[in-house]
Amino acid sequence: RMRPFDEAIKVADHIPGIGVRIAQEILAEMGTDMSRFPSHYHLASWAGLSPGNNESAGKRLSGRIKHGNPHIRTALVEAAHAAAHTKDTYYSAMYHRLAARRGAKRAIVAVAHAILVALYHMLKNGTCYEDLGPDYLEKLGRERLVRKAKKQLENLGYRVTLEAA
Repeated sequence: RMRPFDEAIKVADHIPGIGVRIAQEILAEMGTDMSRFPSHYHLASWAGLSPGNNESAGKRLSGRIKHGNPHIRTALVEAAHAAAHTKDTYYSAMYHRLAARRGAKRAIVAVAHAILVALYHMLKNGTCYEDLGPDYLEKLGRERLVRKAKKQLENLGYRVTLEAA
């Protein structure tokens, strides 16, 4: 019954944490036609993996995820657990960074959301998965810090030339 999805299963299998069985579960629930979802936000909401944010008057209230498709959500959380325990991948680094601040369960839901968004774009654009690497966000942070320090010095009237050490 899954033969029409063979190509999409192979594409999804490249994502860390997703194996053939999880890919079959996910694709059986959402299909391969991503035109029915206007954006990845709609898909995440349908799957029940939209990040919750309920704040009023500076008071943080419940941030629970909404009810969605329980089958796809369960499969993605299972894939997120597997991806969080891989070595030297973007999802593993994401999990460990978030779990330290927000807790393990919230980090797992965030990784599941990220996997779903990546799968959406892969199926919609027909691309393959490329891992960003475990130090992707650290590189972005470092470049941002260098630009900010350079701009501050230039605002103080200094001419700055950067040279790698």
